[in-house]
Amino acid sequence: MTLERKRKTKDPCPVCFLNKSRCVCAFIPKLTLKTRLCLVVHAKELKRTTNTGRLAIEALVNSEMRIRGADQNALDLSDLLTPQYRTLMFYPSDDARELTAEFVAEDPRPIQLIVPDGNWRQASKVHYRHHELKDVPRVMIKTPNQSPVHMRAETTAEGMATLQAIAEAIGIIEGDAAKEPLMKLYRAKLEGTLQGRGIKPDHF
Repeated sequence: MTLERKRKTKDPCPVCFLNKSRCVCAFIPKLTLKTRLCLVVHAKELKRTTNTGRLAIEALVNSEMRIRGADQNALDLSDLLTPQYRTLMFYPSDDARELTAEFVAEDPRPIQLIVPDGNWRQASKVHYRHHELKDVPRVMIKTPNQSPVHMRAETTAEGMATLQAIAEAIGIIEGDAAKEPLMKLYRAKLEGTLQGRGIKPDHF
């Protein structure tokens, strides 16, 4: 089951973008992790009520958001390339390695995860157009998404909402204790979105 946009949310919460009667901000944890997240999001994506990436930014203390496409100026991400972090781009390119515990153990440095956020076309532009990141290794998760419902239509078996994918990645890097609060937040956002569309799934 996938969700399609039908109408603009009325009286939305400015943080979770759900109707204030279904606000899930109480589920937002504050996690201080070794892993650093940089969300590179398209300006148009931030207007979508089904966006979940911004919730990851709210939940992860060691994180930041970079916005691209807001004007004609190119976004330069070269300052992210710092030796104190093992920088990885979370993007399923042909040369991407699977993010596993064994892969994480190959380098003792904390990981900085650059996550493109937007529709497939918008996210792919971060991968192709930001030449300053051309040498940053790409990683992906190959585990199929078993969820019976999705925030949006997914084009692949591994397709996930941004927060859902970040939770899975954080679980691999930092463990289930870090993953579960993020998944709880994602499920709350998904349930609230479904309720707003008049959909009541049996389970998630």
